[in-house]
Amino acid sequence: MSSRTGRLPAIDGAHLHSATIFDDCGAARAYAAAAAKKDNMQVISKRVVLHFPGFEPLDGAAHRRRYERSAKQSAAAWNFRTDVSGGASGVYPETFDVAATGEGWETVSRIHMFDHDALVKTLRAKSVPAQIIGGFVSAARIIYDGGMWGYFRHAWRFGLFFLFPFLMMLLGLSLIMTISLVPERLGLASVHFLWSIPFAILFFVFIFLRFADRFHTLHLFADWEMAVAMGRLDRADFNEWLEHCCAAAADALAEEADEYVISSHSMGSTVAAHVVGMLIERNPVLFDGKRVVFATLGSAVLQCALLQPATQLRSRVGLIAGNGNVEWLDVQCLTDAIHFYKVPVVAVCGYPQARPASMIFIRVKQMLSTVHYEKIRRDFLRVHRQYVLGPDMRASFDFTLLTAGPVSGQIFAQSGYADMPAAPVRG
Repeated sequence: MSSRTGRLPAIDGAHLHSATIFDDCGAARAYAAAAAKKDNMQVISKRVVLHFPGFEPLDGAAHRRRYERSAKQSAAAWNFRTDVSGGASGVYPETFDVAATGEGWETVSRIHMFDHDALVKTLRAKSVPAQIIGGFVSAARIIYDGGMWGYFRHAWRFGLFFLFPFLMMLLGLSLIMTISLVPERLGLASVHFLWSIPFAILFFVFIFLRFADRFHTLHLFADWEMAVAMGRLDRADFNEWLEHCCAAAADALAEEADEYVISSHSMGSTVAAHVVGMLIERNPVLFDGKRVVFATLGSAVLQCALLQPATQLRSRVGLIAGNGNVEWLDVQCLTDAIHFYKVPVVAVCGYPQARPASMIFIRVKQMLSTVHYEKIRRDFLRVHRQYVLGPDMRASFDFTLLTAGPVSGQIFAQSGYADMPAAPVRG
């Protein structure tokens, strides 16, 4: 649960006498805070959401179905109604509408799903030997570029996450060698290699790889290939895809709305930082007059930004942090090992004087029932996905409320979600 556990106030107004307000600076600040809170409590009638999912083998339609399931769970927990419509048009990004209705309020959110399933498929379409070689080449590049040292310096658990799939694969390769060399160890004739080597290969393919797949080993190899590509920006196909995302994002942000939420999860946070940074580079006044929430959930921006060649990514992080119209929320969880817990991403990217992202700390165990949490808590990838999944109960963070709820995402930054406001102020 968020460290900010205040309840959502049902504010109808902030009626402070002007003489009292300007008696001293402290009172003036109190008035400004009350006015800001009142503004944030206004009902969001129309919201535009750009969501950048994590590195998963799911296309936009699959993410839409997941969102719909999660929204139903959130609606049941918070006692409101949701209706998801549209989508499945075959056009990228997948776009659909979410109508959320509660007591005295109705909010329509248009969700643009910027999945990178096309990149995942490209990386996973290679043969198994090519995936293994590509993964180890990526690991070598990350070590050479200083990434591994940065991981252990700032978030040692993420460093272990980096090492895990490669150590797992090295175990498998060592087993191949051990089985292949059995005839030699037993002092048998060389002809026996004719059965030991094929047997070792069959063991690796049909037993070890299936075992390793339980830990998503080759999927993680592909994830690290993408991390290198997003840091170095040295692959034309990835860079072309980023340009396509940038153009689509510009179109989405041109829609009229009360609030714009740019949310991202895991590797998607790196994609979001690139895309939003590119938009600001090309149009510095793009967000003028807009209420923009940039929410990174279990962010892996530093997975790529800590690579020495990732100068453009770090620059774009600085542009986002320096834009006064963007409220950056960095949502983190202690039990999630696949992100940079309590690490100030903006400062680490080289902008210690810039406005930092607001760190919000949540607890997965307080979003789920005891039985449900016990079932998933040892699956580190499943825990990592909970940011974008539905809850069993009310908690201080809820992805559906952030992207389709009645009040601004800035409310979450101030106090977390504690109670659905009974009668939010109409804007």
